[in-house]
Amino acid sequence: MKKRHLGAIAGVAATLVAGYFVYYRWSTSGFVWQDFVTSVENVNWHWMSLALASVLVTYLGRALRWEIMLRPLTSNTSVWRVLVATCIGFAAVVLFGRAGELVRPFLIAKKEGVSFSSQVAAWVVERMLDLLMVLVIFGIALTQVGNSAIEHGPRVQALLKAAGYAGGVTGTVCLTLLIALRQFRGRVRARLMQALAFLPGPLHIRIEKFLAAFEQGMASTRDTSFTWMLILYSALEWAVIAGSFYASFHAFPATAALGLTDAVITLGFIALGSIVQIPGVGGGMQLAAIVVLTEFYGVNLGAATSIALTLWINNFVIIIPVGFGLALHEGIKWRNLKQLSESSSGFSL
Repeated sequence: MKKRHLGAIAGVAATLVAGYFVYYRWSTSGFVWQDFVTSVENVNWHWMSLALASVLVTYLGRALRWEIMLRPLTSNTSVWRVLVATCIGFAAVVLFGRAGELVRPFLIAKKEGVSFSSQVAAWVVERMLDLLMVLVIFGIALTQVGNSAIEHGPRVQALLKAAGYAGGVTGTVCLTLLIALRQFRGRVRARLMQALAFLPGPLHIRIEKFLAAFEQGMASTRDTSFTWMLILYSALEWAVIAGSFYASFHAFPATAALGLTDAVITLGFIALGSIVQIPGVGGGMQLAAIVVLTEFYGVNLGAATSIALTLWINNFVIIIPVGFGLALHEGIKWRNLKQLSESSSGFSL
């Protein structure tokens, strides 16, 4: 059988197993559908509208940040073109899972007339900045646990301590990699190519071209003014995301009393949980939200499930209709986006 068929079978099997686990968990842990329905029926739509608007603003923030990374490569950048590619790319991530991550750098490279490899470098920088920002605000929030509404207990304390250590280690690794990538330039590339001299000629040339383009994409991190602008945009973006979580909490009666610290703590756990994502379904994000809301804040399982699904819809699913509309306007066929992401993963130049 072809690899993609085996992958599809494995994905279906994993989905069925996960579905059975969720069903078993709900049937044995006191899940009450009435709590779920009541939570949804009593949503405060003023706060919910603010949460949705905040999330949409973050996509513009991402486009502005990426446009900064394009400036060393071309003088004809367009925030609108980058925003279009950003919306389509995130919609592809929701529909196709992590396989869709490279759709965005691929589209930006085509629209802006730069190499795909340089935009892969920009994507790496963006991921590093996002993770660092999450860890910073998450770490600050954990220091304020005493001022939060978390129900303290041995299990909760152990989990928070483990999260603090994991965040610290991950942040250190990310910062080290970001600094290392910033120093990635001619001499390092030459040494790397010398180490790969044993490869066949055509493959060696292709890798050399890719690394040269990747080096170009890291140019923005070597300019101090650009670096500070990237950090500023990243900080503002995640402040808006934290604000959207705060607004979402106030939209539900079960979490309306929670403060900004609680929203940031939840955001940190959800950001780490979202690493695991099933195409079109999500997965890790919802589970992380449910665990935090039930274990930390004593929210009943039905209400916690409704809030978790709402957070997922607000932060991910909401971009799908926007991405669909922009893709139609751009003449992009959605059935080809999966193929586009697969071809992008080959790092074609």
